[in-house]
Amino acid sequence: MAIIRITDLALKTIIGIFDWERTRKQEVVINVELHFNAAKAVKSDNVKDTVDYKAITKNIIRHVEDSEYFLIEKMASEVLKIVLLDPKVKKAKVRVDKPGALRFARSVSVEFEATNQ
Repeated sequence: MAIIRITDLALKTIIGIFDWERTRKQEVVINVELHFNAAKAVKSDNVKDTVDYKAITKNIIRHVEDSEYFLIEKMASEVLKIVLLDPKVKKAKVRVDKPGALRFARSVSVEFEATNQ
């Protein structure tokens, strides 16, 4: 198994429960870890034999920037579903950070992990 990491994907979206949070986009930072069998890609050196992390990232960006969630838990769960749509991904972990959500803390985050059936 191999791991691809998408690190510190900074996006703007509507996120939060307070009235002011529903009217302006805030930054969220997304980290993704994809586990997959890289044996075929290593042997062939062909992009079609690996996980298309660029396509996955584009889908995450499109979804998150168009979303309006109240909770980062919901956002992280939906991002994880997007990642697991790729059948080559055997296991994935997604963390969503909301910088500045708490005074005196750099960020608040939630993380989900799942395996593909």
